[in-house]
Amino acid sequence: MKKAFTMLELVFVIVVIGILAAVVIPRIGSNKLQEAAIQVVSHIRYTQHLALVDDRFDAGDPTWYRAHWQIYFKHDTDGSGDVVYTIYSNKDLDDMTVSVNPDADEIASSPLDRQNLTGDSLYANRTGSMNITDEYGIAIADMNTLMSNGCNQARRIFFDHLGRPLLQSNTSAYQTLLTSQCRITLTDGSDNIAIAIEPETGYACVLNSAGTDCI
Repeated sequence: MKKAFTMLELVFVIVVIGILAAVVIPRIGSNKLQEAAIQVVSHIRYTQHLALVDDRFDAGDPTWYRAHWQIYFKHDTDGSGDVVYTIYSNKDLDDMTVSVNPDADEIASSPLDRQNLTGDSLYANRTGSMNITDEYGIAIADMNTLMSNGCNQARRIFFDHLGRPLLQSNTSAYQTLLTSQCRITLTDGSDNIAIAIEPETGYACVLNSAGTDCI
């Protein structure tokens, strides 16, 4: 004859599972800093993907290169100091400066929910998680400190039709190709984490705490 669990045994198992969940889950809880870095890396890769599949070359326009797909970091337009970023292509080929915001129709859309891939409060249909201060507690007072090494003091990374990263796309098509590893450092005020973007290939990854290898 088969033995069945009694109601008391089932209740006991449920209680034990509940206790284990309460103890274990906080210990393996999320690392907001690492989550932010993983998200940024995924969006860097998506920006590169857009550049590969949406070649902006136009032989009839000498400023075609201004339309390269890019990922652009800045403080939110609302003056809060929140760190936000945007994925877009400068389709209207206007002259880009730090203060210029993209037009809404230049911003990439999420393939998941069609929201604009920007965290800037200037845009109604924005992606909330791309405000990495609100979502992950990232705090960067001086945006010139965000990028270093091969992209020192930059705020934008562009990709050409071959997926190669560039430092800017305003004055020439290829003269600003990244020549050494670019690092993006995110901080929450007490700790930091670095992202690496390699020259030529544009490969992006989150670095370990020593900053020596991808994790």
